[in-house]
Amino acid sequence: QVQLVESGGGLVQAGGPLRLSCAASGSTFNINTMGWYRQAPKKQRELVATITSGGSTVYADSVKGRFTISRDNAKDTVYLQMNSLKSEDTGVYYCYARRSTGWGASRDYWGQGTQVTVSS
Repeated sequence: QVQLVESGGGLVQAGGPLRLSCAASGSTFNINTMGWYRQAPKKQRELVATITSGGSTVYADSVKGRFTISRDNAKDTVYLQMNSLKSEDTGVYYCYARRSTGWGASRDYWGQGTQVTVSS
């Protein structure tokens, strides 16, 4: 099992920065991809950014150039630096981890979510 604990959410004014952190614990070996998803009210959960253990990143088009994902493999922690925040970035941000379980299989884990509210 892998436990993911997010921190860093809160209320911020439009245009401001915010940094999210997510620490993984438990059976963290073989975690390949970590990242962030978000869910706005009455909308589906959507990808924000992911990063592999090798440092390859994927970003949603809506956050490219504003958000930066990074990872400390030694600490099993992933970060999301969010700059130039917009009201449409408001939502619950969920940490995500994918762990290889062998034989080509994997298992996904989710954090409990942290609220990010951007006021205009």
